[in-house]
Amino acid sequence: MERRIIGLKELEAIDGKRSEAVVRAVAKTSPILADAITEFTYGDIFSRAELGRRERELITVALLAAMGGAETQLRVHLSAALRCGAEYDELIALCEHLAPYAGFPRALNALSELRAILEELGNKRPSPARPFRMCDHETLLSDTGKGDPILLLHALGLDWRVWRDVIPALAKSHRVIAYDLRAHGHAAAAPRPITLERLAQDLLHLMEALKIRKAQIVGFSFGGCVAQKFALAHPERVTSLALVATTAKPQESFTQRASAAEHHGMQAQVIPTLTRWFTPEMLAENPWYVRYARERVTRSIVADWADSWRAMAAIDTFESLSQLRMSTRVIAAELDISTPLSAMREMADCIPHSHFSLIHGAPHMLTLAKPTETAAAILSHRT
Repeated sequence: MERRIIGLKELEAIDGKRSEAVVRAVAKTSPILADAITEFTYGDIFSRAELGRRERELITVALLAAMGGAETQLRVHLSAALRCGAEYDELIALCEHLAPYAGFPRALNALSELRAILEELGNKRPSPARPFRMCDHETLLSDTGKGDPILLLHALGLDWRVWRDVIPALAKSHRVIAYDLRAHGHAAAAPRPITLERLAQDLLHLMEALKIRKAQIVGFSFGGCVAQKFALAHPERVTSLALVATTAKPQESFTQRASAAEHHGMQAQVIPTLTRWFTPEMLAENPWYVRYARERVTRSIVADWADSWRAMAAIDTFESLSQLRMSTRVIAAELDISTPLSAMREMADCIPHSHFSLIHGAPHMLTLAKPTETAAAILSHRT
């Protein structure tokens, strides 16, 4: 009896309220199989805590997809994986991972089932990123929507996906472009040197290649430093500017973070980085964006990480902010310990045509933790 109760509890956790109806339907024909599902599969196997529910569902999806011929069960467990905390990006990556091991037909069949579920859920996603050739390296670029262009520049150590959940709201009325900055993501190990000026030149090259004469530039953290450099050097290319949780002054900690990675490696940077970026509650919950940030930091090349921090340490734009004449939105996060509220207000006060926004309850990684509010702040004042 205990195993049955435990099994039904686990089954409901992954399959929702319909789980009892499924068991009853099976029991009408085969009580033995119904008991095997509840008592053995879920009461004995799924209930064990050595693997979390999300991990078990990802494994189950991979096995069913690789087997083939189990599309009904695959569809159930794809939905269960989403219910247990797996993200559609993870499931797409799982389908892609199947191809070299189980073959393209199995991978494509699994992707088809996943796509059908996402369409049923009304899941809105940015356009998939595609390789894009810059002047001396390759990057990934996501180009979503139509209208006046918005160019998004991401934070240090991450990639274009830091904007993943911000893009759909912006793309309702704009063409939204996000890409991996030099030394980040797909553009890792790009040619040196890594400087803010060179990253600003990369942005200019991108706009030229995409035939974009003027755009709204949105820079987040490290990307905000690049955005300032670009706006000061090429004001005629900027319709408006948004500076999100960023800085215009160097800090000694920037060079210390570079040296720490060089001396202790990237794994040692995970704890100090994530505790700066997220609240303790977010770290405890471990949602997709915390997992994403952890993986990106862990997988960073030490030289890329160190050179990017030293580039940020060379930021020198504070005294020049008064030269900015375009409409500028300065967006701060209430719980940000990396770029605190006082520093963001100081920046806004120096910019003649600035408008200040505060995202309540947000840590430094506000684009990940508060994407809806971040998108609203970016769109709240436009020329």
